[in-house]
Amino acid sequence: MTSARRAFWEQHACLPLTLDADVSDVLRYRRPGGAYVCVNVGYAPHSREDSLSYIDHFTRAIEAHPDLELATTVGEIDAAVPDDRIVVAFDLEDSGPLAGDLGMVRTFYDLGVKSLLPSYNNGNAAGGGCLDAVDTGLTAYGRELVRHMNEVGMLVDGSHCGTRTGLDLSEASEQPMIYSHSAMRGLWDHARNITDEQARECAATGGVIGIPGVGIFLGPNTATLDAFVAHIDYAVELVGPEHVGIGSDYSFDAEDVMAELEDNPELFPEEYTRWGVIQFVEPETTLLIERELVGRGYPEEAVRGILGGNFRRVAAQVWR
Repeated sequence: MTSARRAFWEQHACLPLTLDADVSDVLRYRRPGGAYVCVNVGYAPHSREDSLSYIDHFTRAIEAHPDLELATTVGEIDAAVPDDRIVVAFDLEDSGPLAGDLGMVRTFYDLGVKSLLPSYNNGNAAGGGCLDAVDTGLTAYGRELVRHMNEVGMLVDGSHCGTRTGLDLSEASEQPMIYSHSAMRGLWDHARNITDEQARECAATGGVIGIPGVGIFLGPNTATLDAFVAHIDYAVELVGPEHVGIGSDYSFDAEDVMAELEDNPELFPEEYTRWGVIQFVEPETTLLIERELVGRGYPEEAVRGILGGNFRRVAAQVWR
């Protein structure tokens, strides 16, 4: 495979969580070498019924779209590369949509949800959130959740969790864990970013840290390619290129994001709002990371890994 055929893996992006969302927005990731895009289907405010409805809408819309398809296996993702196609799967940004029923882990997995994070910003029945004043870590229920996810083959995700909870996930998971979209606190001190210790413990499981392209996580609302790559550089220096990937957290409707911030102040306090309208690195710019890494002298193996190979490796190990 030539350098032009490196596959791309976007571990977390956000379509509008509505029942009329246009899935064709994902085509903005179209590129030579194909792309896998993992799309959020719910977070803390959403019920089980909400998330199931979003999955139903996205699934039917993707199946009806001539240029998109659902990915349920790594093999289906690999098949997209020679044809430059885009394949899509789902993730959940909170355990709330399980409605306390751990049997729903398998139900959601069978519907295409390939990763889940236990707690979104604030503590819940599973564990602590990154905005909690005190994070007491994974609860007994949270540990049972991790066990079920390991058994089913769903990726354990520490993004949005508190520091203690994230470290507990690394200890509790018998499979590699990930941070699907978390920048580096050692470079920019934001509560949503992960500590060096979290990054190291994630890497010790064999996992991967997906760097996001959200301005307030990269710097003082600094949504630039240079800021994005600076966090990649930092993570690579800290844990090695084999444990770094991309989870841009791009929102395809920024107006929806600002409305969510206003409607849920308990989830999005001053740490999110102090800079005004949140800026995002757009998909077209995210795809330029490949060029930047090559230009900075990253070896071919490292470029392939960061662009997609590292998340693919973990998925191949964890997914059933």
